[in-house]
Amino acid sequence: MLDRRQLTGLLGAAALPAPAWAASALFFYASVGPRLTTYELDMALAVLTPQGAVTLPANVQYAWPDPLRRFLYVVASNNKPGGLDPDAGGHFAQVFRIGGDGTLTAHGPAVPLQYRPIHATVDPGGRFLLIAYNLPSSMTVHRIQADGSIGTQVPQAAALDTGIYAHQIRVSPSGRTVALVTRGNDPRSGHAEDPGALKIFAFENGQLSNLQSLAPHGQGLGFGPRHLDFGGRFAFISLERENSICVYGLAPDGRLSAEPLFIREALIDPDAKSKYPGQTAGPIHVHPNGRFVYQTNRGSGTLDYNGQQVSNGGENDIAVWRIDPATGEPTRIQNIDSHGFEIRTFSITPDGSMLIAAAQNRLLVRDGETVKPVSAGFSFYRIGADGKLTFLRKQDIETSAGTLFWSGLLTMP
Repeated sequence: MLDRRQLTGLLGAAALPAPAWAASALFFYASVGPRLTTYELDMALAVLTPQGAVTLPANVQYAWPDPLRRFLYVVASNNKPGGLDPDAGGHFAQVFRIGGDGTLTAHGPAVPLQYRPIHATVDPGGRFLLIAYNLPSSMTVHRIQADGSIGTQVPQAAALDTGIYAHQIRVSPSGRTVALVTRGNDPRSGHAEDPGALKIFAFENGQLSNLQSLAPHGQGLGFGPRHLDFGGRFAFISLERENSICVYGLAPDGRLSAEPLFIREALIDPDAKSKYPGQTAGPIHVHPNGRFVYQTNRGSGTLDYNGQQVSNGGENDIAVWRIDPATGEPTRIQNIDSHGFEIRTFSITPDGSMLIAAAQNRLLVRDGETVKPVSAGFSFYRIGADGKLTFLRKQDIETSAGTLFWSGLLTMP
C-alpha cells in the first residue's frame, strides 16, 4: 500500500494538465444494498470522502442523472442475484434532487414498478425516463415532469420485440433511437442456449417502434451483449457471455450497421472462459476523447478449499482498447488487475484523467496454504495520454449490509 508521500508523487508524475473544473468539487455516488452514499472525490489524492447518504425502499439497481445534472433517477428492487432480499421490498423508481454539495433529497414519492429494474437512462432532452427489466425481458417509458418528478408511464402503441434477458437500455446521441441490450443465456441443464441481440427501436415523443434486431448473421447464438456505449460513428458492445468486445457502425439517425464491424477477445488467456466457470465480461465505457475504450473482465467463480469457497482464479481486470478513428477497429493494448472481484460499474472523470472501478463483492483467495479475504471497494487508476492505466490505490468498502451494486459520477452521457 502506498503511503501519502509516495501516492502524491505518483499522481503528480502521471497527471495530465488540470482542467478548470478540477478546482471545484466532483461528486461520486455508490450504493450498498438500499443505501446510496454521496462522496466527494479528491482527484489529487484519489480518495472518496462520504458526504451523506439516503436509503431507498429496496436495493439500488442503477441510477442516471438528467442532462442538466439537477436530478438523479434511481431504480431499486427487492430482487438481487441469487434471489429475494427479505429485508427490502418491492420495485421502485425514485428521483432525487442534487444539492450544490452533491447530497441527495427525495423529490416526490417513489413510483412503484411491476418488475425488477436492471437499468435506467434519461433521453438527451430530459423528457423521458426509460427503464429496462430482465425478467421478463421488457422496458417502460415514463414522462419526466417540468419540475423533474417522474410522471405517468407512456402506453406503447406497438407490440415490441424485447428479446431475452434485457440488461441495459440507452438512447442514441441523436435521441431518435433506443437500444435495448438483451444478453440471452448460456445453455444449462435441460435448456438450450437463449440467443442474445441488440434491439433497436425508433423513438418519438415517448413512443417506441421496432426498427432493428441485430446479432451476427441474425442468429444470436454465441452472442451475449451486456452493455454498450456510443463513441462518434460507432457503438461499442461488451459481450458478457464471450468476454469480447464488438463494434457496430452508428449512423447519424441512430441506426446501427447490419453486421458487426469487429469482434475481439478481451481476455489475456483466450481459454479462461472454459477454465474458470463464472468468467464473464462487464460494463464498457468510451474515453471522453473517443480514442480509447475500457471494459471489465470478471472472474467471480469459486471452488472449495478446506471447506471454504475461494476464488477459482479467473481473470479480474480492465481491458484497454485503442480505437482506430477511421474504421472503429479496437486493438487491446493493456489488461490491468482490478484489485477486486466483480467490477460491475466504473466511471471515467470528465477530463479523462482518472478511472474509478467498483468491485462489488468480498471474496476469499488462496495465498499458499492460507486463505485471505479481498474486500469490495474502489480501485483508482490514472489514465495516461496513451490511454493506458496506472493503478494508484484501493479504498475498501464494508459490504456486510449489502452488495456494492452501483456507482457512478454525474458526468454520464
